[in-house]
Amino acid sequence: MTLKGARLLGDCHAVFAPPPFEQTFARFLQGKPVLVPFDYYFEEILGKITQFLEEGDVAFLIPGDLTFYSPFQALVDTLGEKAEVVPGVGTANAASAQLKKTLDLPGVSNRAILASPRTLGDAENAPTLQELAAPGVTLLIYMNNIPLPQLVAQLKSGYGKNVPIAIAHRLGLPGEEIVTGDLGDIVGKVGQRDFFNLDGKDRRPALTLVVVGETLAAKVDGTWWDYRRENIWKHRN
Repeated sequence: MTLKGARLLGDCHAVFAPPPFEQTFARFLQGKPVLVPFDYYFEEILGKITQFLEEGDVAFLIPGDLTFYSPFQALVDTLGEKAEVVPGVGTANAASAQLKKTLDLPGVSNRAILASPRTLGDAENAPTLQELAAPGVTLLIYMNNIPLPQLVAQLKSGYGKNVPIAIAHRLGLPGEEIVTGDLGDIVGKVGQRDFFNLDGKDRRPALTLVVVGETLAAKVDGTWWDYRRENIWKHRN
């Protein structure tokens, strides 16, 4: 959370927060009504917002920010000028920081692709996950709903070899866990843990990000830096 986000959250009257964000930010929420947004239909939640606005500002705590796969766009569009979107630290950024790896690296990874198996099949002729998984690609897979052995099989077919993979579960939240390995051993390392909520009673996507690609194991030395110093950064008269 940014300093601005913390200030606005502390000053607001009521908060909508999906679990477990009411735990993570509990010190900002004392004495405030805290509701789960997904417990309401759209018109109901608009009614709640209108009611709370009579007492003060209303805040929404959402995973990361509005950037990817967010269900909150309809609220922002409907509220118009009343809505202010405050960026947070998105999941991709948090994963990169925890793994201490840049997600695109010259000579190793030439592009990073954000994708979700839940949405890849939404349009005719849309690419498959297997087609996106190619050498030189870092894949960030959100809201996975494929059992891990099947997911790994698709990734192996696309990459054509074993590449590093990281399963980042509940980043920045209680119960955070990161499992790293490669496509050959990750299934065994994860074991029976249901990181993707495939066996859960509800259908909500689990707060788990999958990062795959050669950059996760790549090492660079000072040559990489000095080349840029000489050819890009160096001041020229």
